[in-house]
Amino acid sequence: MSILPRLSFKNQAFKLRENAILDAATAVLSQKGYDLMTMDDVAGAVGISKPSLYKHFKSKEELVGEALIRLLDGALDYVAALDPALSALQKLSALLEWALRVRLDGGLPFLPSTSPHVRDMLIRNVKYMLRIMKLNRQLEALVKQAQQLGQLNRELPTDVILFSYYARTCDPAVEYLQKYSKMATDDIVRHMLKVSFEGFH
Repeated sequence: MSILPRLSFKNQAFKLRENAILDAATAVLSQKGYDLMTMDDVAGAVGISKPSLYKHFKSKEELVGEALIRLLDGALDYVAALDPALSALQKLSALLEWALRVRLDGGLPFLPSTSPHVRDMLIRNVKYMLRIMKLNRQLEALVKQAQQLGQLNRELPTDVILFSYYARTCDPAVEYLQKYSKMATDDIVRHMLKVSFEGFH
């Protein structure tokens, strides 16, 4: 018999609606960005009243912070579930593929790179920063390991590779290809991974 407490139906419904709100917030962020997004937009996308939305999240800052924390949790869970037998380069490639697919599905907004206000807001968010630091440590270790094995250029500073890797997750080429090319999602992801790790030669 499970010793974990069971959520009441009311709590389950509350949690389901909270997840729907986070889904909607992520979609609106992807379309409008932080500055143009409003709580009315999110409430309308979910199909609830604004007072109901505020029962879950007290402000736009809190809502966006939680949406990005959920995204980071997804990335951390994905890394933790990777096959230990994969090489460092294979793990980096697998995580970037995951991020690109999430982005193409509307689940990975440009934030925080596009807004100084958002950067400042997130720096003050302890839960967000703890996750960012954890993910950064893991990816930095993978980059260094790949460099030691000769899988990535040893002459490049680790930070150059790491921050360029992050930049690939918000490369506007992904949206341009999705909107203007006739490529399927699988082809876009495959080509972007090839460019990311092999360049143009």
